[in-house]
Amino acid sequence: MPLIVLGLSHRSSPVTLRERFAFADAKIPGALQLLRDSGAASEAVILSTCNRVEIYAFTAAEPRAAFIALRQFLLDCHDYREPLTDEIYGLSEPQSIHHLFKVACGLDSMVLGETEILGQLKKSYDLALQHGHTGGRLNKAFQKAFNVAKHVRTETNIQRGSISVGSVAVELAEKIFNTLAERDVMIIGAGDTGEKTARALLSRGARGIIVSNRSHDKALALAANLGGRAVLFDSWASEFPKIDIVISSTAAPHFILDRHKLEPLMKLRRNRPLLLIDIAVPRDIEPEVNLMENVFLYNIDDLQTIADDYLKQRKEEILRCERIIAEKAAALLGRPPSHQPPSGMSPDFAPTQ
Repeated sequence: MPLIVLGLSHRSSPVTLRERFAFADAKIPGALQLLRDSGAASEAVILSTCNRVEIYAFTAAEPRAAFIALRQFLLDCHDYREPLTDEIYGLSEPQSIHHLFKVACGLDSMVLGETEILGQLKKSYDLALQHGHTGGRLNKAFQKAFNVAKHVRTETNIQRGSISVGSVAVELAEKIFNTLAERDVMIIGAGDTGEKTARALLSRGARGIIVSNRSHDKALALAANLGGRAVLFDSWASEFPKIDIVISSTAAPHFILDRHKLEPLMKLRRNRPLLLIDIAVPRDIEPEVNLMENVFLYNIDDLQTIADDYLKQRKEEILRCERIIAEKAAALLGRPPSHQPPSGMSPDFAPTQ
């Protein structure tokens, strides 16, 4: 019974498609129950982040049948009926094990070596575990993946440099404003990514932080930790005359800021430059605002350009990490390690609709 991985990521699809398949955290346990009740998987974990939506599953079905069943489940869950080509990929062993390990190590991330994905993977696994959707096989595979990630971070320099989406966002802000000194920042959404981005902005000299979140208690707690202040979610727009940078990362299923809402706010700001960094999936900010004068909007895919620069700088470290992953995957699978570990993702199954 092999490990099957099926999903889509920043490597296979744009954010406009990924957001259509994103799972809200609260809906994942129910989705896992539906998946197992359908007979498509006996054990399963769903990983849903801004850069990927993936199902990790063990099933008694042969791989091709499993890919078809899991793909249909994903399409049905999100009522997706539009044509697809190779945006959704499927992997079986040994590629699926290699892929899981690479994801845990940050080697398949938009920002090479970033650490946020490991926390997200652990959270997704724990959610499935606590609701009884994992068993001995998935438990062993995921625990091994966490150990491999720790080994890679200890034995290589893959983490050096800018290693998170938040850090890349900060670099983008510095390119727009040259310096963050005297710049005021608003964080909309009080999740992990927003918090890490806020800390990075402060460390680069941002003057002040305003935090807004649907849960005002969370906003208050984060603002206290950052030395900033919290505002009610219903009144964050009133702060726009004072701010220069907005980092938005809510879990809203729709745009929270569109051109109609922003145009009068820009007049209040006397059309001073405004940087909007939308790291939410689904996106928080309507793309049309980028057509406005002195408004600079960047979404999660736009950050790929900066990430690519780091990729070029880390080729040697990637090879070291790949060797470690190949060795650990071979040990888990009970096979001799390959001298040429797979450095990219070659799907076993990429069906069309």
